[in-house]
Amino acid sequence: MLFRAASGADLASGLLAQAEGQDTGILGSIENAINSVFEPAANALSTFVFGEVTVFGLTFPWIVFWLVLAGLVFTLYFRFIQFRQLKLAVRLVRGKYSDPDDPGEITHFQALSSALSGTVGLGNIAGVGVAVTIGGPGATFWMIMAGLLGMCSKFVECTLGVKYRTEHPDGTVSGGPMHYLRKGIAERFPNPVGQTVGKVLAALAAVMILLFGVGGGNMFQANQTVAQLRDITGGEDGLLGGKGSALLLGLLLTVIVGAVAIGGIKSIGAVTSKLVPFMGVTYVAGCLIVIGTNLAHVPAAFGEILSSAFTGEGVAGGTIGALIVGFTRAAFSNEAGLGSAPIAHSAVKTRYPATEGLVALLEPLIDTVVICTMTALTVIIANTPTWHEAQQVYASEGKNPDGVTITSSAFETVMPWFPYVLTLAVALFAVSTMITWCYYGQKAWTYLFGKSRVSERAYQVVFCVLIVCGAVLSFDAVLEFTDAVLFLLALFNIIGLYLLAPVVKRELTTFLQKVRTKTVPERADDDPVADQV
Repeated sequence: MLFRAASGADLASGLLAQAEGQDTGILGSIENAINSVFEPAANALSTFVFGEVTVFGLTFPWIVFWLVLAGLVFTLYFRFIQFRQLKLAVRLVRGKYSDPDDPGEITHFQALSSALSGTVGLGNIAGVGVAVTIGGPGATFWMIMAGLLGMCSKFVECTLGVKYRTEHPDGTVSGGPMHYLRKGIAERFPNPVGQTVGKVLAALAAVMILLFGVGGGNMFQANQTVAQLRDITGGEDGLLGGKGSALLLGLLLTVIVGAVAIGGIKSIGAVTSKLVPFMGVTYVAGCLIVIGTNLAHVPAAFGEILSSAFTGEGVAGGTIGALIVGFTRAAFSNEAGLGSAPIAHSAVKTRYPATEGLVALLEPLIDTVVICTMTALTVIIANTPTWHEAQQVYASEGKNPDGVTITSSAFETVMPWFPYVLTLAVALFAVSTMITWCYYGQKAWTYLFGKSRVSERAYQVVFCVLIVCGAVLSFDAVLEFTDAVLFLLALFNIIGLYLLAPVVKRELTTFLQKVRTKTVPERADDDPVADQV
């Protein structure tokens, strides 16, 4: 076995060397060409989206304020529903109010798993590594705040996703901002202006979902998977450090993602409902081991998080810098207010839209408040040289760190072998996220260009080709592009959420009234549907 493994490594190195030629070779030239086209466009888009405004002497990107304000407004409007109805949300996930004959394609638990597969992953691993590096420990505090506020934003958009979903003759379901913006706004404002505004916002949201799908849901995942694989195989001088290796790894990811995504939401739900809980538990267990080993340092770490949240010890620029970094990475991680999660949640089996809104509010809690916080604690407690070196590079050169390698080095301080487990987790998280975002993007694609087998296959080919692009692009370019498109999507989606908030309140009141009067059947604890978790 050792002889065969060594021979395989030599063969792989030989093939890469042949592909590269004397310098960069054919594969390297392809990688360079992709970067030269993509990077200028990403820089220009990022400059616009993160343009800064000054209010009361404080300077910050206008788009971050937009997201923070939405979470706060919805939290007050729905009277802190993310805390008041948390127990009911858990009961819904367990299938306590489910009926197999309800319209839709997947259960509440599968819908939550599918949506979480698009959020739990590299945003929690790589994104948190980036946040704590450039925003300091205080960025963690603002990530938690963003997660708690985002729970309510997620409730609003996912309720609307089910309310205005489209059920096709073949039994499949399409939902998301392109549907509830067009239908909902036209219904609430039944005049030419309302119809026009709804159509425009829906089209813009669909375009942004497509772009973020190929950026954050695709290229970012492939990029950081390759970064982690390179890191554990010797870095730039190792087996996968040469030009062309990223291209080959991108092709491998393409084959895996394409094989599952073609099966649609039922196939995705079946895979993610098993994959996400397993990998989530494995990753959290790793965090707990590092934290538990350094238990005496936990109080100091929390103290550092709280103090630097308001004093700004990061290299991003004081308290406002920590806040901006924290909210940016939290939004990238949990996608609250973006309109992406309603696409998966819209396929749920239910007759009451508010039920899935309540289920969806658990996403930011799991994703950001729990998993992101544990990752941040792991990085802060480990206090590795890799983290400090990345801070120095960012401070002097403005170059974003490979967040996944920072997190990996933190695990390595306690478990030298864990980076290999983390590599598997990174790869599986990345694949599950890409699979889910392939589905999200497909719904946006068919909204814009029509639903047919030919149209769907064309999109799937484009999506898979861009996995390869993400694998070879520089991390800075991918991060700038995905952040910019992410927040543009939030801009269009949240306008619609404000206009349709009264609709959500009516749906919530209707369902809660039925629960109180027991007109919604409640399943027993021994019911198979209730035991699906």
